[in-house]
Amino acid sequence: MTRLLLTWIANSLALFFVMKLVPGIHIDHFRDLIVAALVLGLLNTFLRPVVILLTLPVTILTLGLFTLVVNGVMFYLASSLVDGFRVAGFGTAFVAALLFSLLSFALNVLLHTNKA
Repeated sequence: MTRLLLTWIANSLALFFVMKLVPGIHIDHFRDLIVAALVLGLLNTFLRPVVILLTLPVTILTLGLFTLVVNGVMFYLASSLVDGFRVAGFGTAFVAALLFSLLSFALNVLLHTNKA
């Protein structure tokens, strides 16, 4: 339970930094930031593997680069599901998803949330 909470906090921090670094990402309230991080986590846990499986031929043809597009779609979808979390367009979502993945990974390693 503690590991899950630390991961959620790390993802919230990563989303906060993405909001500050990428123009076109707007989050109205702190509550929206927390909910958006939760929705992103749920989408990446449950929906992303299905989408990756369905787009496997394209992913293989592009040597895995299409996975970046899938990440952008998940980020854009999260913005459409959470009121108060807005993304200007797909290009912004693509860049934000890439930066979010890198920051989230770094914070999770720093907080040691990936250990059993």
